[in-house]
Amino acid sequence: MLLVVSGDVRQQNFNESGAVIMERQTARRTPSSVTQMPEFPPACVNLAKDLTARCRARALQLTDDEILSITQDLESVIENLCDYIGRVPTSALGSNAYTDGAVKALSVRGFLEDDMLTNAVNNMPNRKSFHDSNMPRLVEFLQGMYHESDELGGHLFSSLPEVSEYIEPLYDALFCPLTNQVMTDPVLTESGVTYERRAIEEHFERFADSSENVICPVTKMPLQSKTLMNNASLKSVIAEWTMRNEAMRIRIARTALSLSSTEAMVLEAIHELKSLAKLRGKNREQMHKIGVTRLLARLLDNHNVQIRHSALELLCFLVEDEEGKDIIGKTKAIARTIKLLSTNGTDERHAAISFLLELSKSQLLLEDIGSTAGSILILTTMRINDSDDPIAAQKAGEVLKNLEKCSKNIKYMAESGYLEPLQSHLVEGSEEMQMEMVGYLAELIQEQELTIDINGSTSGVLIKMVHSCNTVARKAALDVLVQLSSHRPNSKTLVEAGVVPIMVEELFIRKVDDEPLSYKAMAAAVLANVVESGIDPDTTVVNKEGHVLTSKYSIYNFVHMLKCFMPDELNLSIIRVLLALTAHAKPLAAVVSVVRENHRGHSIVELMSSWTEALGVAATRLLITLSAHMGHTIAERLCKTQGQPRRLVRSIIRAGRAAITERHAAAVTLLSRLPYRNVSLNLALVQEGAVPAILRGIEEMGSGAARMTTSRHAAPYMEGLVGTLVRLTATLYNPDVLKAAMDHDFASVLTALLAGAAGSGEVQRLAAVGLENLSYHSIKLSRPPPPEDEPRPKKMTILKRLKDARVHNHNSSKNPPLNVCPVHRGVCTPATTFCLLEAGSVEGLLACLENEDARVVDAALGALCTLVDDRVDVEKAVVALAGQGAARRALTALRQHRGNSLWHKCFSVVEKLLVHGDDVCVREVTGDRMLPTALVSAFHRGDANAKQAAESILRRLHKMPDYSATYMSVEF
Repeated sequence: MLLVVSGDVRQQNFNESGAVIMERQTARRTPSSVTQMPEFPPACVNLAKDLTARCRARALQLTDDEILSITQDLESVIENLCDYIGRVPTSALGSNAYTDGAVKALSVRGFLEDDMLTNAVNNMPNRKSFHDSNMPRLVEFLQGMYHESDELGGHLFSSLPEVSEYIEPLYDALFCPLTNQVMTDPVLTESGVTYERRAIEEHFERFADSSENVICPVTKMPLQSKTLMNNASLKSVIAEWTMRNEAMRIRIARTALSLSSTEAMVLEAIHELKSLAKLRGKNREQMHKIGVTRLLARLLDNHNVQIRHSALELLCFLVEDEEGKDIIGKTKAIARTIKLLSTNGTDERHAAISFLLELSKSQLLLEDIGSTAGSILILTTMRINDSDDPIAAQKAGEVLKNLEKCSKNIKYMAESGYLEPLQSHLVEGSEEMQMEMVGYLAELIQEQELTIDINGSTSGVLIKMVHSCNTVARKAALDVLVQLSSHRPNSKTLVEAGVVPIMVEELFIRKVDDEPLSYKAMAAAVLANVVESGIDPDTTVVNKEGHVLTSKYSIYNFVHMLKCFMPDELNLSIIRVLLALTAHAKPLAAVVSVVRENHRGHSIVELMSSWTEALGVAATRLLITLSAHMGHTIAERLCKTQGQPRRLVRSIIRAGRAAITERHAAAVTLLSRLPYRNVSLNLALVQEGAVPAILRGIEEMGSGAARMTTSRHAAPYMEGLVGTLVRLTATLYNPDVLKAAMDHDFASVLTALLAGAAGSGEVQRLAAVGLENLSYHSIKLSRPPPPEDEPRPKKMTILKRLKDARVHNHNSSKNPPLNVCPVHRGVCTPATTFCLLEAGSVEGLLACLENEDARVVDAALGALCTLVDDRVDVEKAVVALAGQGAARRALTALRQHRGNSLWHKCFSVVEKLLVHGDDVCVREVTGDRMLPTALVSAFHRGDANAKQAAESILRRLHKMPDYSATYMSVEF
């Protein structure tokens, strides 16, 4: 304590005179000779007096407890002084006079007791035992240091280094007289005084240009020589003291850190440890051993930003060695640091990324960092958004570069959208690395449906792996190519890398023993994805001979591979290729030609019934596409394929019991697209019970069943049902078909569809076409009325009349009166003759004339034209039409639409209204100012039929000469 207190006094009186400094220096050094020893006790007593005086000056500010503590410290000073005197042998003093005087002086001042003197002389503890006996008080002492000053009125020490000096005191012999700092390179001068080499050399340089003798700064004696000698012994003592001092400072800071009584204590402890960690690596090793590193890891969760920031900076130094990284790996520091990467504070974020960068240099921690939740995602985000924080972005890139050394981290990066490492390792890595990267890529794409934009190098490596003899590598590469090609932006890159010839070779040429057909299926899937992406098939070369995708060579091989015994995946991919090619005119013609020549239509028809729904739908769609060019061929093969019409009908029936699927919609769409006048197919459908199934489906759709109408395939399904029903109306000359139409009252069904809620524009068009077909047969089916009964007698009694009335009512309930149709001149009903007037279809057809879709208007006009045909009573038909506003609606249709077919039909109706209509109807037609313009336009631009119809009306309006009139020659 004497040394500590004297050191404190020395620090406070740093600017005192040189004599006082020399006196203290002499007092703190170990006596070198007997003659110097007597000078030591008086100096110690003087220092004790100074301490007492200083304490007295602050007496008014001290509390009772502090005064008691200082008194105890002074007593300890005196005890140490006595111990020192007790260790001096009597022979060295020469006489007991000095000892007696000193003891007497101390006794007079009340600082010494008899038992203390005896104990000091006989059983004096050394300094180490003294400090050890007071170590339990260190924790309490450190806690008291950081109490608020207004509560305790000041402290003995103000920082942790002063506490270390209390435990491991400083000696004046360690200080350079010139710099007043502990020396690192002590040297002796001629005067015997030790200095710091740098300081004394600078002192000598002052006399370099002067004629004066060099003077020793301490002794003031002239020096004859400037020679300096290394003070090796003192240097070793300083080095030993420095190591002990730094070790003690680390232990004190560690204690303060563990207490964490106040934030100030923690911050000062971290600052102390940081300064020591910078000095030498051995200090870091000691910090690891005594648990400083673990304590700092816990502080990363502290609520104080400054503490977290300081802890991160210190940890950056401590983890420079592998031992520090190993300790951090066993804590939660990595997860806590990842959390701090998202903080708003720039300094803290930079400290966190710097610490993580240092950790990423350890191979053992790479997987831990990468597997920490959110680490890769946050780092990749920082790297990508480099404009927000360039420094953090740069360091994040360095961390990611280090993390690439662990292959699992490359996968994590790819999951976070950072694909460059995976692609670079796939291109530049070893064969084993390439296999691992391909496996990761396939796994990511399949699990997450990841869309990846690849570069040409990556595509080239994958294509090269397809040619490999390694079966595992081939399968992995094909798996990845299937997924990559499904992302359309990759198609151009893959085509440029040469994927099409390789896949074509896999399909048509390459055969490997014991290799499953699934490899060909994957190659076909890649090719289908590429062709569907929108590339130009006319310029895409498939082999060295220069064949392209649209050449007959390619299409022949594609069609030839369609076989029912081949895997469904392979057949599906080939059909997809053909579907994509048929979108172009040239390959469509080639596909039609090949299918006709090689009778491959049977295979496609059979594939419609595949258990794999996607394959069945694709085959049906291909047939739908080809139906416009070879519809009768497809219809015949449908009928010749055993059970195929029945399966189609069953698919319609199943649709009524479950939600509508794409397969249901495709089946009925195919039936509605095949040629309507194919009697074989129509008769097969009737025989398989298709009509009730179709009507049931239409009824369910019209009722708005939730599972039916909410499906995205509901609209095409409804259109297919109506189209299949309408196709039967084209072959009413067949007795079986005609009977089915009569039994199920097709006219009423189609009339309801004209304005049904479930009907779309296409449904209305189809319904109008069906009504036209039905109405065409009405004149043939209409029966002449039966002969009238015999005339009744003129005179009849009342009873007779009542009796006859009862009989008439009874008979009328069994046989309703027959209605004679004025247009067809016979007995008509909707079910038996399909009469549009009796079915109430005229109103719906006239309403369709106001539709915005020209195709619907054209179909409605076609049905109305059957009512003004020359075979019927046109005059009566015109009366019926005019009564429902046919003239106005027909003229509206002319105003809104153009087209040869529409012109021809509309002009036919208008002409009949002009010829057979009453005066009101004629005035309505001739009064329309738009009619002449439409007639002129049709006469100028229409085809032969439209032009002829327009010309006929123009003649009736006297706008054209009537060439058929007969002129009489008149002679003048």
